[in-house]
Amino acid sequence: MVYAATRAFPKDERFGLTSQARRAAFSAPANIVEGSAKRGALEFRRFLDIALGSLSEVGYILRFSWEIGLLEDQMYGDLRNAHGRARAMTWKLYVAVGKRSTPRG
Repeated sequence: MVYAATRAFPKDERFGLTSQARRAAFSAPANIVEGSAKRGALEFRRFLDIALGSLSEVGYILRFSWEIGLLEDQMYGDLRNAHGRARAMTWKLYVAVGKRSTPRG
C-alpha cells in the first residue's frame, strides 16, 4: 500500500519522503523474515524490535505526508488502519517470542 500511495507523490520527493517511506515499509517485514531465520528467541526478538521501529517510522512519514497534503484523507485513513494492524500483529509476536525466551524456573 505504501508503494502505491507514494507513486502519487511529487517527483521532487522521489529521493525524500517517497524513498524513506518505501525503505521503512520494506524494512519491517524484511526484519521479521530475517529474524525468524536466526537461532533463538532472543535474536528473533531483537529483529522484531527493529521491525517495530521501522513501523513507527512509516507511521510518522504517513502522518507527515498527510499533514502537508501529499495524502488524501481516505488514503491516509486506509494506510493508518493497515499500519495499526501491522503494528499490533508485530507487537503480539514480539510479546509471544519474549515469553519463549524467558527462562522457566
